[in-house]
Amino acid sequence: MSKFTAFLDKKVSGPMARLAEQRHLLAIRDGVISALPFIIVGSFFLIIAFPPLPESWSIAQWAAEHAGEILIPYRMTMFIMSLYIAFGIGYNLAQSYKVDPLSGAQIAVASLLLTITPTALDELGFVLPMQYLGGNGLFVTIIVSIISVEIFRICKQRNITIKLPEQVPASVGRSFEALIPVSIVILLMTLITVVLGISLHEIVQNLVAPLVKAGDSLLGVLIPVFLITFFWSFGIHGVSIVGTVARPLWEVYFANNGEAAASGEALPHIAPEPLYQWFIWIGGSGATLGLVIVMLIFAKSDYLKKVGRAAAAPSIFNINEPVIFGVPIVLNPLLIIPFILTPLITATISYMATSIGFVSATFVKPPWTLPAPIGAYLATGGDWRAIILVFINMTISAFIYLPFFKIYDRKMLLMEEGEGETKVEAS
Repeated sequence: MSKFTAFLDKKVSGPMARLAEQRHLLAIRDGVISALPFIIVGSFFLIIAFPPLPESWSIAQWAAEHAGEILIPYRMTMFIMSLYIAFGIGYNLAQSYKVDPLSGAQIAVASLLLTITPTALDELGFVLPMQYLGGNGLFVTIIVSIISVEIFRICKQRNITIKLPEQVPASVGRSFEALIPVSIVILLMTLITVVLGISLHEIVQNLVAPLVKAGDSLLGVLIPVFLITFFWSFGIHGVSIVGTVARPLWEVYFANNGEAAASGEALPHIAPEPLYQWFIWIGGSGATLGLVIVMLIFAKSDYLKKVGRAAAAPSIFNINEPVIFGVPIVLNPLLIIPFILTPLITATISYMATSIGFVSATFVKPPWTLPAPIGAYLATGGDWRAIILVFINMTISAFIYLPFFKIYDRKMLLMEEGEGETKVEAS
């Protein structure tokens, strides 16, 4: 086991940790995370517009009559998430290069907007289509945000800027420093979109279509589930590594489901991130709430009884570091097995349950610290069957952990009894 751990630390842990800290991946991750407040709040207006109530109820009838007005906050937040994400990516990437982050954010936003051609309507003038400001435009958002900030960085590092005297206020000086890179970005994007008539969104959508389709399959769900728990088993934050790569796909699924829900259409995707959060990671990575339940009921060793009691409250709110590092699961060859196996099984059950229509697909993003039954109910727009699926998965996870835990608990109990005997003999 020690040789295997050393191998993983050298050949897997190090390279993956460096990948997770890669400048551009960090900017993408932090840019997406920076938009989460708008995505979370905006998604709840979908529930208000389409309440999970009988259609005959007056509140449901009122919501149906005023759905257009109710959805305005949604359309100005979650529906155009790429606009907020572009700002976040530009800001974080520029900050990592130690150039003006606000200018980087603004350049990224301008670059994204210039990938879209305004449409002329007689009664309204020019109108900017919003189709590619949501999840459909996320991949282009990532690309153009990075390119525009890189142009800004190169101009700054090579002094291709306009420098004003030191007496000029700093805010004015920064604005003029960004003048040349902004001009380059605007001219470049205008050449691509207007002069050449190239739709970057259509090109990128065609390129990533196989990836989007694969990620929404059962295998596409199981692979990140396995990798996340595998890395956690050796003390590596699996979500930080895998989520950095997978989250743009998850956000595309989530945004598309939200748009479909707002249009009254069938939800097209099974695997947005809330599927993982509320049905697979119950209690945190590894579905460890089941293990906590087992500890509270069956633990005989004094140590595991205390860990179970201490970890119970955090686990209900999906914080499982006390379990992962307290039991511990990390580098524990016995508990690593159910830690990896359990979410693979709950993922398969959850995917199949959603695909056959037993439970609705997710299209709302509640705060991740909610207890799983509540979060699942809200994430599915108020589908009461989601609560049943959560309890089914919790029960299954407890049964999977149980035999492995009993072996480990027996081992811990023998160690405690041995230590007790040693203390008696010494006294």
